[in-house]
Amino acid sequence: MTNFTTPHTPANITLTSFWQIGIFETFMLTFNFISGLPTNAYVVWLIMTGTGNGVASDFFNLNLSICGIFVSVNALLILVSKWFPFQSLTAITQFFFGLTVTGHPLFQSLMCVERYLAVVHPVTFLKYKPLRYRVICCTVAWIYIFGTCLLCMFSFLSFTIYMYIWFYSLQFLLFLFIQLLCLMAVIRALKQSGPGERGREKEEENLMKRRAFYIIRVTTFSLVVTYVPFIATGLHSLATQQFIQILWSISYICFMLAGFVHLGLYLHRTGKLFCFCSKHSF
Repeated sequence: MTNFTTPHTPANITLTSFWQIGIFETFMLTFNFISGLPTNAYVVWLIMTGTGNGVASDFFNLNLSICGIFVSVNALLILVSKWFPFQSLTAITQFFFGLTVTGHPLFQSLMCVERYLAVVHPVTFLKYKPLRYRVICCTVAWIYIFGTCLLCMFSFLSFTIYMYIWFYSLQFLLFLFIQLLCLMAVIRALKQSGPGERGREKEEENLMKRRAFYIIRVTTFSLVVTYVPFIATGLHSLATQQFIQILWSISYICFMLAGFVHLGLYLHRTGKLFCFCSKHSF
């Protein structure tokens, strides 16, 4: 266990010193790059070519996969920085780390909010369904992500690690709270449907609600598995002022594996996930 720097001590903490890269971590980063990059690129290609529901319907999923591409590339950069510890390369890896702590949960939350509006407020959903509204929303999101990328880079290079841990812990809790609210609202809307109601339109409406519920539930579960271990490990490190390597390694395993959930969900819905492909998709 390695002690953190105190707030009164100038910290020049790099990513490799924050998370020491051993053999096991090298394997995880390699797997993330080899598996994550082509899979996310394939999903982007499917969305752009209109294989799924079209670019408009899957626009948030498209941006989420673009974030996944940068995260996979950053895994390669971290490995390279292990052998060539240049300061400029380390700064780049820390900059892209902002996509991990902001981009991924932000676009997941936007997807959940979109499904929430489709079920609970369908009139509002139809009003803002055109692609231009999604483009505006994602533009604002990317500006915010870019700002957090700069914050992550400067917090590693100029400030103590405490600032970074508090930032991403509070941010993860906020995104998790938003998704849980959407999940609870959709569940309540589903329970309000009358059991004796019939008709083709009602069946289609219930199918849409169930799809939205499944997507929100899977996305929320993915967020919990991805970021709760990081939150718990970070708060433990703040409380004890000690760095336990195995906890950060376990947290990264959860993040890496849960990052493939939205990819599998999309590939399953489009019928491209051959081993789990079925006639009825989410």
